[in-house]
Amino acid sequence: MVYFPRDMDSKKLALLCRELADNKKADDLLVLDVRKLSSVTDFFVLASGTSQPQLRAIVEEITSKLREDQGLRPRVVDGSPAGGWVVLDYFDVLVHVMHAEVRQRYDLESLWGDAPKVSPRKPRAKRSD
Repeated sequence: MVYFPRDMDSKKLALLCRELADNKKADDLLVLDVRKLSSVTDFFVLASGTSQPQLRAIVEEITSKLREDQGLRPRVVDGSPAGGWVVLDYFDVLVHVMHAEVRQRYDLESLWGDAPKVSPRKPRAKRSD
């Protein structure tokens, strides 16, 4: 069962998925807010990789860290690294981990071009007093 801990809303989850993909050097990380465009989900997280092992590592990083640290499991996992596209369905967040060529071919950014992009917060600069 998928649930959000009290301090985890769908936007925080999407940004956490982006951060976890970044841990494995995913390329072209993008979070799209599709709440006003879709009744299926709130956010898309798009991440690209250049090889099957990298795609596998990105998927494993996201699924294992969310399971261990947040108690979250994807409702559905579809696709495979060998096919070049894996979708992790966390209900309000869909994570698309794609080979760069597959991502270019399907061009989800254009299909969902009206969706606002969500950027992670920049860390605050430390004060030197």
